[in-house]
This record gives sequence, C-alpha cells and structure tokens, in this order.
Amino acid sequence: MKELILCKYGEIALKGLNKSNFESVLSKNVKRRLADLGRFEVTRAQSTIYVEPLDEDIDMDEAVERLKKVFGIAKLTRALEVEKSLDAILNDTMEYLAQAFEGAKTFKVNAKRADKKFPYKSPEICSELGHKILEVFPELSVNVREPDVTVTVEIREKHAFINALRIDGAGGIPVGTGGRGMLLLSGGIDSPVAGYMIAKRGVVVQAIHFEAPPYTSERARLKVEKLASKIAEYCGDITFHCVPFTEIQEAIRDNCPEELFTIIMRRLMMEIAQRISAAEDCSCLITGESLGQVASQTMYAMVCTDAVCRIPVFRPCIGMDKSEIVEISRKIDTFETSIQPYEDCCTVFTPKHPKTRPVLDDVVKAQGSFDFEPLIRKAVEGTERKIIRKYL
Repeated sequence: MKELILCKYGEIALKGLNKSNFESVLSKNVKRRLADLGRFEVTRAQSTIYVEPLDEDIDMDEAVERLKKVFGIAKLTRALEVEKSLDAILNDTMEYLAQAFEGAKTFKVNAKRADKKFPYKSPEICSELGHKILEVFPELSVNVREPDVTVTVEIREKHAFINALRIDGAGGIPVGTGGRGMLLLSGGIDSPVAGYMIAKRGVVVQAIHFEAPPYTSERARLKVEKLASKIAEYCGDITFHCVPFTEIQEAIRDNCPEELFTIIMRRLMMEIAQRISAAEDCSCLITGESLGQVASQTMYAMVCTDAVCRIPVFRPCIGMDKSEIVEISRKIDTFETSIQPYEDCCTVFTPKHPKTRPVLDDVVKAQGSFDFEPLIRKAVEGTERKIIRKYL
C-alpha cells in the first residue's frame, strides 16, 4: 500500500485531438511545481495525473497545497493505492479512511470500474465496502443524497485506489498553452488579479512595472515584486521588468495639459511595454482596468490608450466591480500586500480634474508637443530584468 495524489482534469478533457498536448504541458507544470520537495513519478491515464512520491520523507501536505494552484487541475485527492482485490479494498483501507470520517455523521460509496474484467460490479463494490464501513465505524449512517463524506473506489488496470477527500483545484488550462503576455503590474489590487485570471487561460505571464524615484520609494518596488511572487504560485516563474519612468513623467508634467496627464502617461507606458514585449516574444499586453472605475478607465480613455497599441490589450477585470476583484485578490492572497500604503507612479502628478471623455485628436496633439522618443528609448534601455520564482 502507498499514498499518492490523483489530479483530475477539467476543461482539458474536452480538447479532442489536442488533448495530449495539454496533458503534456500540465504534466511538466506539475513536475516543476514539486521539483524541490523530492522525487515524484508523474504519469497520466484516463483524464487523471497520478503523482506518486518516491521518497519516504516527502511533505504530502505541501505537495497538495502546491498542486491546488496548478492551472489545468479541476480536482485532486490524496488516495491509497491497494492490491486490486475486494479483500484488499475492504480490509486495507479502514485505517486510511478514519481521518476522513473524523467529525462526519453520514457517508456514501461510489465505485468506478475502468477495468471491466474486475469480477465485482460497481454496485457490489459499493455494497460490500459500505457494510464494512458501518461495521468499523458504527457511529456513521448512509446518506446517498447529501453525505458528509463520499468514499470513491477506482478500479484501474493494475491497482485499486480509494479516496474520500476531494479538493478543488485551480481549474482553467495549463500555463504554457495560451501564448505569452506582458502584465502591466502596479501596486494596486486589480493588476495582480488580472495576471492570475489570464494565466488561468494558459498564458505565460511576464510583468512590467514603472517606477519613478524619488516620487516612488524602494518599498513600493519591493511591494510589487512581492505581488509578483504571490501570483507566481499560480503563474509559475515570472520575468519581471522594472522601467525607470521619472524623466518621462516630469516631461509630461512640464509639457502637456494637466487634464491629459494620466492618458498620455498610459499611452507612453503602453509604448514602452510593447517594445519590451517584442524583445520577449510576448503577443499581448494585460492590464487590470475595470470599465468606469477611475477617470483613466472610461471607454473614451481606453480608446485613446489603445490607439498606440500594435498588439492586443487584454483586460480580464473589465466587467467586474470592485468587490468581485477584491474577492479574488483575497483568494490568491494579494489583497493585504496591495493595500500597503506605498505609492506607485500612477499616483504621481495626478490631475485634479482628469478628462473622462478625452478626444483622441486632442490627446495626440498634446503628446506631440514634446518629443518623447529619446526618453522612451532611454527608459527601455535602462529597464532592469529579473526572474521571480516562488519555488526553486
């Protein structure tokens, strides 16, 4: 007998002829996520990834916690592998199930026979195992509609697997199957959520951050790097680009109409992000904008911003209200970091009365009153690049 982790697919199971490609990427992501915990054998069969520890001292609790955050896994469970016989199923599993039954009052048994040659049919397995459980745990009763615990027996080709605690996975599709994108990562609540949501659709996320010392502090930058580390638990390793933006912001302040500061700043951010994206083979930009949340996120402002973009801009939070975004930020543990009071460059030189309905021709004219190109090139050349890893 030995314990292993069974990871069940969600959306991947519907991918038809491309399913094997998604499975292969998911298997690689699982291996990478667990690499520093010890040796595992990772195999796949019948829409399930089997994660078997090969070292006795592996922390299985930590392995489960990490796998819960791997996109592409819909459900996972710790399971006991036993000999494929009814005797082993009935007699070798009671001690293992005891933990699942702690505090429970009702249960039911499900059986799945992938091996149809097994001499007992599913109803017979359920009946026999149910009687055994009632014999060993007389305080329990059967409830097939709403049980506290569901015990599942899977009869596979070589072994039988018994599990009772199913855990929700991250869902989505594996990171690495949806292309590469550049996330504009501020220190706020929204952009980390946007990064998480786009990674859930298989996108490899890089991050770009704009700093403006002395108007922004080193603590503000460290805060953003911490946010990148938080979402790396889901996204995998993140290449982090930090752009020196002070001179550009001062030039905007000195040469452009105050009510257009934010729009012009975002257009220049998009231009810089695109140039770095081209060098990094990223095919889209990702922002945390939510329609109408602030003046720079009106539809009119977004039109003016997107006019400089040569690649798509994805906004995963666009139709969400603040409470929905906050709920996800708490789920992925970025909220408490995001609300730390260290300002980012988006709050520098904020106009008192920003234009909420900017006209593109007026914005282009205002931006054209100063030659930003040398400063853009200087910012790109001065960008610092580092890899942020959550796990070794």
